[in-house]
Amino acid sequence: MKVNAEARQRLSALLRTHEEDIQKRWVEVSARTLRGRLTDAELTRQVREVYSALLGMLEGGADGELDGSHGGESRAALGELSREWARKGFTPTETANLVFTVKEVVLGLSESGDSDQVPADFLVLSLLVDEMGLHTFDTYAKARESIIADQTEQLLELSTPVVKLWDGVVAVPLVGTLDSARAQVVMEKLLQTLVDTGSGYAIVDITGVPAVDTQVAQHILKTVVAARLMGAECIISGIRPQIAQTVVALGIEFGDIVTKATLADALVHALRASGVELVKRPGAGRQGF
Repeated sequence: MKVNAEARQRLSALLRTHEEDIQKRWVEVSARTLRGRLTDAELTRQVREVYSALLGMLEGGADGELDGSHGGESRAALGELSREWARKGFTPTETANLVFTVKEVVLGLSESGDSDQVPADFLVLSLLVDEMGLHTFDTYAKARESIIADQTEQLLELSTPVVKLWDGVVAVPLVGTLDSARAQVVMEKLLQTLVDTGSGYAIVDITGVPAVDTQVAQHILKTVVAARLMGAECIISGIRPQIAQTVVALGIEFGDIVTKATLADALVHALRASGVELVKRPGAGRQGF
């Protein structure tokens, strides 16, 4: 959107003349919708940054466009505002409204009769501010997508811990659905732990996996194969009766992979296979030692 030089000059002069009053009123109006979620000092600082971005569009060059060659500083200021508010949990509407509020403030100034030029140039100002608001909204959306992607990755890592059960024995307790993205995280974390600990046995416990279909089984088998390539023997535990029936019905073959009903059974197998002598305590249960 092109803005003629005369309109830019009049708007710039108006904003410069009434800078203090406009910023003060802008902070007051914005504070009503934010309900104390920002301190007055923080809100004042950000209003000044948006104000500077607007002046930059008016005074920065011949095109008068945010996406133009002279709009870099204005875009940077608005982008930083959007990313900061996205990180703090503000809504996209609250973020964009911080920019749009200046129209209400300047309109009030024009109605006070301080300048005969304001009514004629208000539409031009509105178009400029709308462009800034849309840029802010777009940047906010991209920032939120990035934040959500990072949080999803962190949740995946937290939901797939690899724990050391004994010297040379590690376990991956899986809980919930095992999709491709999570299977990749499981494999990477397990292989890295095998390298870090030098463990020779890895237990993949699927007690918390609600159902095993062909895709889930393939993910588990790929993890086992990858661990074997690292020189570790894998044991699958948590094979409940329902899962056993499903595996048989689907014709899934685990081959020579050791499977156990419980994590305790799998640990006992791994310890015995690694040469640990287990002594059963009197009166202990099946796994008591």
